[in-house]
Amino acid sequence: MLIDRYGLSVSTNSEAARDAYVAGCDAVLTAWHGDADHLSRAIAADPAFAVAHAALARARFLQADVAGAREAAARARELAAGTTPREQGHIDALCLAIEGKPVEALAATRAHLTDHPRDAMVASPATGVFGLIGFSGRQGREPEQVEFLEALRPHLADDWWFQAVYAFALEEVGRLDEALDLIERSMAAYPRNAHGAHIKAHVLYEMGEDRRALDYLESWLPDYPRPGLMHCHISWHIALFALIVGDTGRAWQVYEAQVHPGGAWGPALNVATDAPAFLWRAELAGQPRKASLWGEVRDYALKSFPKAGIAFVDVHRALACIAADDQDGIAGIVGELQQRAATGRSPAGDVVPRLAIGLAAYGRGDWPAAISILETALAETVRIGGSRAQRDLVENTLLAAHLKAGRIDQAKALVANHTGRRPSVPVAGLL
Repeated sequence: MLIDRYGLSVSTNSEAARDAYVAGCDAVLTAWHGDADHLSRAIAADPAFAVAHAALARARFLQADVAGAREAAARARELAAGTTPREQGHIDALCLAIEGKPVEALAATRAHLTDHPRDAMVASPATGVFGLIGFSGRQGREPEQVEFLEALRPHLADDWWFQAVYAFALEEVGRLDEALDLIERSMAAYPRNAHGAHIKAHVLYEMGEDRRALDYLESWLPDYPRPGLMHCHISWHIALFALIVGDTGRAWQVYEAQVHPGGAWGPALNVATDAPAFLWRAELAGQPRKASLWGEVRDYALKSFPKAGIAFVDVHRALACIAADDQDGIAGIVGELQQRAATGRSPAGDVVPRLAIGLAAYGRGDWPAAISILETALAETVRIGGSRAQRDLVENTLLAAHLKAGRIDQAKALVANHTGRRPSVPVAGLL
């Protein structure tokens, strides 16, 4: 029996299948383009290679090919009986998430990693701000993420993939110096890590190193294939950093070429959240509203996500309707979100409709209402998922509402409350 990169036995006697599987797993872990191709080669070399089918399911799921992912997951489950207990647990944990059972998937992941703490493919779906913990809706998900990874640290501390995801978790709780050291070590060991480049950008954002982050991403992105999973989102970071440092021409150039619907390549979740997030932030920074772009974003978001269900996306769907002046659209979204919260179907609770209502108040120029609602919702915004950098949209909107209402002291206090953080705040009128 052969072993993978983490020293774990895999049920195949084909070295070609094993090598392609390892390459495919590394591509999944780094969001590098070609993961499905590598895994398809592994399966072609050994059609009964069960964990390769599970990895292919994960790769397809990340690309938002849910039907293809579930087909591969079903095949992995069929083949699992002929594998080791470790591989059976591996397959179960990965497939549960793909089958739409995130709570059960996280429980299975924790149980599996107790016995097999070096199983990075199983750990991966529970990492990051969009993972099983990141999208759990729990108020304490950020320290929970750190705790989850610290249990694996004795077994994976020298691994470049672990260093990157652990750096992200530390950055999100404000341990910035540790995070920067880890992500730089990780990227030095394996530079072709799109997740790693993204994580480094987040660390630098939290440190207020906007120019450094922009220069880094501008130098890193050209070698990343455009069809890569993270191309759209890393481009969004470039556009945002360019906006922050005052290079608005570059910001709009990147948005129109690589972020907006039709220009971006990436999963719908990224496009439907990154595009409205940039347009809204551009307006907060003093750029005029571009109605045609907002209409495009609104149409894309509502077509891609016609129903509520992912809190982070739902807030951005609401944002697109607000800016597009779609009164019926925002009313429908708020009503749907309120119903989900009232019936216990929203893991993030009622903070999602509250944010939509507060952002709508800002959109119609009702500064007192926007301030009242967003202030009370701000502490719970962590429950919608996403990173600190992404959720700054809510705080920056609140800041802009204070400024527009003439509440200068409150605006200054809000900025001063960035304890341990130094992110720039591109809001017109702040200086």
